[in-house]
Amino acid sequence: MTATYLDTILASHRAAAARDPRDLGALVEQARSRPPTRGFARELGAHDDGIAVIAEVKRRSPSKGDLAPDLDPALLAKAYETGGAACLSVLTDVEFFGGAVADLQAARAATGRPVLRKDFTVSAHDVVDARLMGADCVLLIAAALDDAELRDFHGLATELGLDALVEVHDETELERALAIGATLVGVNQRDLVTFDVDTARAERMAAAMPADVVSVAESGIGGPADAARLAAAGYRAILVGETLVRSGDPTAAVHELRTARTGV
Repeated sequence: MTATYLDTILASHRAAAARDPRDLGALVEQARSRPPTRGFARELGAHDDGIAVIAEVKRRSPSKGDLAPDLDPALLAKAYETGGAACLSVLTDVEFFGGAVADLQAARAATGRPVLRKDFTVSAHDVVDARLMGADCVLLIAAALDDAELRDFHGLATELGLDALVEVHDETELERALAIGATLVGVNQRDLVTFDVDTARAERMAAAMPADVVSVAESGIGGPADAARLAAAGYRAILVGETLVRSGDPTAAVHELRTARTGV
């Protein structure tokens, strides 16, 4: 069987995790001493004048290749903030997305926005590293983790003061997320096996989302019409990367997405 994008990426990350010699307990103690986080989920929940936008700093993707390889993460983050982005997402995966920890740190230092570490979390070390590098939220992909990992990593994130965005692709994964107490749930419209986008997925999944969950629609969001459609379906936020980094005017592009529902 041919390896999928997700298989290949996870194999690389799990191999790296297996080679990590650092003492987890010592890292956890370091993380406990970090300054308070900025409240990623709280910021998303505070936006009631339109759909909240999580604007992504993204240099490339495995399926599309280079998107904006020479972007300046600090300048882009400032542009996003000026446009009204509620939060930022920054790719830190080096091998497949061309990201870096330095991108996250530069983006966060340049703004007051909470930041998601966008990466493939496969170990407790990854969760702690997110806190140590300055992230406010960590990504947990249900399709990449078994039930015990999902529960344990979510619990560790909470213990360290991080929000955890649990990403799901179908109703079964949503049940798994809710079973471990997730209150911030993203629905990825991109199939991580084929990397194709199914724009009906998020709308279908919205109906199954509990009212007390901060819901986020991810991937395949091309402009204000998509944002309005997802807001109407009930999503509190959208996470947008490719559309923004290729827009030419990220400040205006964020503003158009954020105000798509209200038109203000």
